[in-house]
Amino acid sequence: MPIHILHLHSTFNMGGKEARAVRLMNAFGDRARHTIVSAMPDQLAARDAIDKGIKYEIAQNPPPLTGRPSVKRYEDIARFMRRFDLVLTYNWGAIDGAMAARVFGKGAPPIVHHEDGFNADEATRLNPVRNLYRKIALKAANALVVPSTVLEGIAQSQWGVTPDRLRRIPNGIRTELYAKKPDPKGIPGFEKKPGEVVIGTIAGLRPVKDLPLLVHAVAGMSTRMKLVIVGEGPERANIENAVQAMGLEGKVILPGFLSDPHRFVGLFDIFALTSLSEQAPISVIEAMAAGLPVVASTVGDIEHMVSEPNRKYLSPERNAVVFRDRIEILAQHPEGSKAIGEANRERARALFGEADMIRAYAALYGEAMGRPGILG
Repeated sequence: MPIHILHLHSTFNMGGKEARAVRLMNAFGDRARHTIVSAMPDQLAARDAIDKGIKYEIAQNPPPLTGRPSVKRYEDIARFMRRFDLVLTYNWGAIDGAMAARVFGKGAPPIVHHEDGFNADEATRLNPVRNLYRKIALKAANALVVPSTVLEGIAQSQWGVTPDRLRRIPNGIRTELYAKKPDPKGIPGFEKKPGEVVIGTIAGLRPVKDLPLLVHAVAGMSTRMKLVIVGEGPERANIENAVQAMGLEGKVILPGFLSDPHRFVGLFDIFALTSLSEQAPISVIEAMAAGLPVVASTVGDIEHMVSEPNRKYLSPERNAVVFRDRIEILAQHPEGSKAIGEANRERARALFGEADMIRAYAALYGEAMGRPGILG
């Protein structure tokens, strides 16, 4: 009989954590069935990536995951969780799953909490009230999983998570898929033209990604270029306003969310990321696996993820001129850019394979339930 896993998400639109959660669901196959709760019930786009044959359901009218602290709400969440074999909670928006187990722990199933990073409101400074709340709630978790060394340090120093309950599992992808030639029609509305450098990024269009800054950066380039921003979200209008303000109509393409990044990432020449905060972004791994150089700020673990020759194209400074200059150098030196991309590809193959990630999560979840090997 398959185990029954409850997934408590802040949102289930496709982003890094959702993509990983879906890949694990697909990998576990018929060994598990899944119930998914999104704190934002209309944001469920990630379910489109769940393989046919995987048993899952979207919970109907679950207790709310967000709201003011309330004994009644915690009790409702705890009662709801008791029917499952394992509860997986994701990020700040679902931390109340852990808090409910902290307050009403009797009969609670094992809980594994996942932290993947912060939104714009904690990009530069962690909220002390939230830190205290996490510190209290996470005592109920059997384990906390993080993808980066930066978050590993925060979990111990700020949230009081002991090393025996803390796991760092690097994100992983099927790197071999990115070695194939990209589909020339993989990005709707885009055609790669000779002599044009393509700068690309993949991101949820949210304030923490600061994509208007990327628009401002490429606007100052002397090289012929196209900018492709793959993703969807509430910042679309602000990005479009920046495009218009910088006179880049026709040079910036926003095709929305696209599945199967391996089909199109190789159409880019340079990958750029202007986020205020990241940890171990899957999009950077995808770019590396496709053989691209990466221009980004030194947030999270990015500096340790990319190859050594790529590191000089990262910067602790975040302004349009800094990003522009680094992108321009790569654009004007295609052979050097290609060599950096190949070094990134080799590093991605060596460090960020999907199989290793799946094994690590399967082992952790089985251990939390006291049933080693149950998920493979």
